[in-house]
Amino acid sequence: MSPEPKSEQNPAERIAQLREAVRRHQYRYYVLDDPEIGDQEFDALFHELRALEEAHPDLQRADSPTVRVGGQVAQRFEKVAHPVPMLSLANAFDEADLRAWRERIRRLLGEDDLAALAYIVEPKFDGLTVVLHYEDGRFVLGATRGDGQVGENITANLRTVGQLPLRIPADATADLPPPARLAVRGEAYVDKADFAAFNARQEAAGDRTYANPRNFAAGSLRQLDSAISAQRPLKIWAYQILLLEGEAHPPATQGESLAYLQAYGFPVSPLVTRFTDEEFEALVARVMQFGAVRHDLPYEVDGLVIKVDSLAQQAALGFTGKDPRWAVAYKYAGEEAVTKLLDIVVNVGRTGAITPQAVLEPVTIGGVTVSNATLHNEDYVRDLDIRIGDQVLVIRAGEVIPKVLRPLVDLRDGSETPWTMPADCPVCGQPLVRPEGEAATYCVNNACPAQLVRAVEYFVSRSAMDVEGFGIRQAELFVEKGYIRDLADIYSLPWDEILELEGYKAKRVENLRAGVEASKDRPVWRLLTGLGVRFVGEVVAQLIMADYHGLDKLMAADAEGLSAIDGIGPRIAESVTEYFSLAPNRALVQEFAAAGVRIADEAPVAPAGPAALPFAGKTFVVTGTLPTLSRDDAKAFIQQGGGKVTGSVSGKTDYLVVGENPGSKLIKAEQLGVPVLTEEELVRLGAPGSSPAG
Repeated sequence: MSPEPKSEQNPAERIAQLREAVRRHQYRYYVLDDPEIGDQEFDALFHELRALEEAHPDLQRADSPTVRVGGQVAQRFEKVAHPVPMLSLANAFDEADLRAWRERIRRLLGEDDLAALAYIVEPKFDGLTVVLHYEDGRFVLGATRGDGQVGENITANLRTVGQLPLRIPADATADLPPPARLAVRGEAYVDKADFAAFNARQEAAGDRTYANPRNFAAGSLRQLDSAISAQRPLKIWAYQILLLEGEAHPPATQGESLAYLQAYGFPVSPLVTRFTDEEFEALVARVMQFGAVRHDLPYEVDGLVIKVDSLAQQAALGFTGKDPRWAVAYKYAGEEAVTKLLDIVVNVGRTGAITPQAVLEPVTIGGVTVSNATLHNEDYVRDLDIRIGDQVLVIRAGEVIPKVLRPLVDLRDGSETPWTMPADCPVCGQPLVRPEGEAATYCVNNACPAQLVRAVEYFVSRSAMDVEGFGIRQAELFVEKGYIRDLADIYSLPWDEILELEGYKAKRVENLRAGVEASKDRPVWRLLTGLGVRFVGEVVAQLIMADYHGLDKLMAADAEGLSAIDGIGPRIAESVTEYFSLAPNRALVQEFAAAGVRIADEAPVAPAGPAALPFAGKTFVVTGTLPTLSRDDAKAFIQQGGGKVTGSVSGKTDYLVVGENPGSKLIKAEQLGVPVLTEEELVRLGAPGSSPAG
């Protein structure tokens, strides 16, 4: 087929014609792998289009195929909030894990749902997760996964990926109306052959090489200059619809979702399979067989993802913590290597946990040079009789974290030496403690320097005190400079000295200072979270503060009283009381108070007389973006009214408070008949003088 003939038509018409032709040929080349024309013919079309756009800048468009050459240079990557959380998956490592997951699914679904229960099995690509946004068929935004809630805007770089449709449907001949809004989750990756060829060129030129295709893909999409991204052999798979608006008949299953994406021109894996619940043993066999052939694929796959097919059943199953109950990732055993164990050292973690770490003779595993590996805990080393000087088998567990699997006892020559856990912290010298019944050993000195950088990083994080502009680099620098000796020093930083540091100009310092000051008035559960007490994360801290309302009262609490709180078990209670029994930790709380940090919330006061608090005895779930209240403000309002806030909708939920983009919680609430409130209705219900929530 020859290229479309040129004509005397006006530039706008010719540009539109060329764009349509180039899109069609790119789709056939990149997605279908079935080109209709040769490279020279395609180049003639492409160069004519680019020349016309350069001659008529007013006719240039962001979705033109010419943007794939890149050239947009960013100063930094802006943050982007995802339409729904980008959740991670629970893992399965053997057949028993898969069957146990299935049984949990069957127990949670009603008998009527079991007949329709089916599963979709998809490859688990080893690349970089991306989120793609379309409006009226145009690609308008692309982002990284980030922390699951917020990612980085890499739109310009993603536009350079040949497989990514800049307009949908990508096939101009497809008779499909584009949806009003579509958000798609996918995986950017690089073929193994393309990766090897790129590294060979880099090495020949004396330039940087990459350790593995995944790192290469991630680095290629995080270039500030999109022209560099355009030179990288990036590809993409699409595998989940996150948001779909303006579609009269939206997909009802994951299988239908993949077919929908494919119809609109997205690359979808041809390796997807479907099994009914009755065929689950065939599913297990498929998973086992795939492990033997995955290395033959042209791209990296580190496992399979098994999902419940029905989207309605997915919504009903919901989540546990941050993992969806309706999906599981089967992870294949990591690659192994044998090397020498040179030494065993101990690391002090953020919570004071002492972890033995193997110092190894460097060895390459799966394209990554490994010189350190985890040994988990004292019992692990002792039970396996791992000795310094042993030849050991090392595995990249889950193909990510290296660990010593076992010593090769037959290769010992008598020079190997046993290892024991030190009695004192190697950093601060304080005695180490191993709680009864636990495998872990701890340094319980909150001021231990080894813990401090990690503790500061956690304290200022979004999960805890949420200090804007404060991250790991500030934590490392300020601890190194001696500005921070304990967590309370964050509130007495020498700002004049910080102004003298390289890279800390007046505006940056002022913003950082404002972030520190703003954090002083955070709800007290955030301060409790930031202290890093073992077993006390965001959810537990909120449960505790809903009862105690302040650290002053909590320091006087006993384990029995804490255990009486719904959701707080003996282990958590003992950890909290042990933490506050130590004088340095109690003194730290007083330092916070002296610095003006809120250490107590105002407890809800019951109205006089027989009237109860408006939300007494009621359980709420908050979802979506509310018009004026933040999520924390809404929770605080409910708790002050005597209510309880949980993270998931169940039969025990009394009300669901809904904002924009509520997601699956709204679907489940409607299925269970849970009443739904807007922010305005919530505030009205909780106003003084209102009748109790009934």
